[in-house]
Order: sequence, then C-alpha cells, then structure tokens
Amino acid sequence: MTTPARPWRGVHVATALPLRDDLSVDHDAFAEHVQFLADGGCDGVTPNGSLGEYQTLTPEERARVVETAVQSAPAGFGVMPGVAAYGALEARRWAEHAAEAGATSVLLLPPNAYRADRTAVVAHYREVARAGLPVVAYNNPVDTKVDLTPALLAELFDEGLVVGVKEFTGDVRRAYEIAELAPDLDLLVGADDVLLELGIAGAVGWIAGYPNAIPASTVELYRLVTSGDPADLATALPIYRDLHPLLRWDSRTEFVQAIKLSMDVCGRRGGPCRPPRLPLPPEVAARITADTEAVLTKGYK
Repeated sequence: MTTPARPWRGVHVATALPLRDDLSVDHDAFAEHVQFLADGGCDGVTPNGSLGEYQTLTPEERARVVETAVQSAPAGFGVMPGVAAYGALEARRWAEHAAEAGATSVLLLPPNAYRADRTAVVAHYREVARAGLPVVAYNNPVDTKVDLTPALLAELFDEGLVVGVKEFTGDVRRAYEIAELAPDLDLLVGADDVLLELGIAGAVGWIAGYPNAIPASTVELYRLVTSGDPADLATALPIYRDLHPLLRWDSRTEFVQAIKLSMDVCGRRGGPCRPPRLPLPPEVAARITADTEAVLTKGYK
C-alpha cells in the first residue's frame, strides 16, 4: 500500500484517457475518472502511459493531463506520470513538469529511439533523476528493445537513480533475481495477467490496467495476493481464475482498445482511441465484450 514515504507503492492505475467523439481530450471526464479510481480503493494513478495514449498527445494536452490528475487527486493519492520521451533531455523536462505540478513520482522507460547499451541507459536515468522526483523504471523490452536486466536494475538502484521497477516482461522468474541483486528495490507488477505470481514473489505495487473498469475487485485481489497470508492466497486464487481471461487482454497488442471497451461495457467512459489505433475487428470486440460481461455476471466490479 502506498505511504507518504514511498508513494509509488500500492495500486497505481495506468489511466485510460477519455476522448470525445471528435478525438479531443475530455479533461472533465478524466478528472471524474481519477476520483472514481480513488473511491474504488486505488492508491494512485499513472497518467501519460501507453494506456493513456501519450504518444498521440500534443505537449499542451500531455501537460494538462498531469495537472488534471494532480488537481483531482484526494489527499494521500499518488500521481506517477509517465515521462517517456525519445531523448533524455525531453524526459527530464517532463519529470520537472511533473514535480512542478505536484506529482509524487514518475515512471520512466529506458531510451527507446534505438537499442541503447548499458552506458546510454545509465546516462538516461541519471539525466531524469536530476528532476528530483523518485523514478520508477519501466522494463518493457518487447516494445523498447532495451532490456533492464536484474543486474542493470541493481546498478541503477545502487547509484540512487531508481526506487522501483515496473516489470512487464512476463517472466516471473526475474522477481527472485532482482531481490537477490537489489533487495531494497521495489518490484511493481507491470502486467495484469501475472499479478498473482509477482504478488507471491514480493511485489509491493501494481501499475495496473483493468482497475480502469473494475477497480474494487482488482484492488481486493491485489491486497490478497500481496498480504503474505496463506489464507488470503487461498481466497485470491479463484478470484484470479475468474478474472484472468479479462486481465490477459492487458498484455496484448490491442490492450488500449480492449480496456476502453471493457470500461464502456462496465458503464464507464472508455470511448474511442486516436490513430494509429483503430476500432477493433468485430470478432475481437465481441470476445472482449463477452469476457467483460462474464466477470460482471459473477459480481465483480
């Protein structure tokens, strides 16, 4: 659970961004969504991640999204903006903006304009750490082609450049090597469909997708799988099995459209995506709708 000393812990929702039918950003709807997630028991939000379509936003829109999240957050509710950019200098400027807006931490991908080597990765994190906010590294080698290996994460942590890592590889074995090489580095679940496995392995946070649609049940599941109590784990397992067909959409290429569609099915404002993301093929939309309705029928919310 998030604490004032470590505000990046707990359930931070990688927020989907409500767009109007003309694809303009609905900042009022986004403010309401932040409050909805807080009321649902989440510990914070991570705006301007891939789920928030940050790559398609103008600089003015991107800045206002962070400001709206901070202004809408109740006391004690964390805001961890994504500050990814092609260049380290631009990423640092986004981290500085996050600090000025009142964010509590930032989430940072490694360089992703090219396949950066160790030296370039370390220099990238050094630059952004200069902004002064706690930095959570985001390891997503599938998309960035740069792997933050356990050894490299330990190097970044030992230099004081990062406080945690959003682990998105899906390889749950990494949790144990990270704990061996950097025992004080906070492990955050980075993909919804390995929540239980990484919770057992010692995760202290979750940067999550599907709480956008069903926050209460997913937050309850997180609390159960990270409590360390075997009885809670026994309670969590059937919930995880029920939710897993839905949670695994978070790890698929169409995860943004999928989660927004699930939000629509749940009565939230998911809505359209900006190009290059297009509407889902009918058969894919039907599968996501069916998976979402199955969860709702079982009483999850």
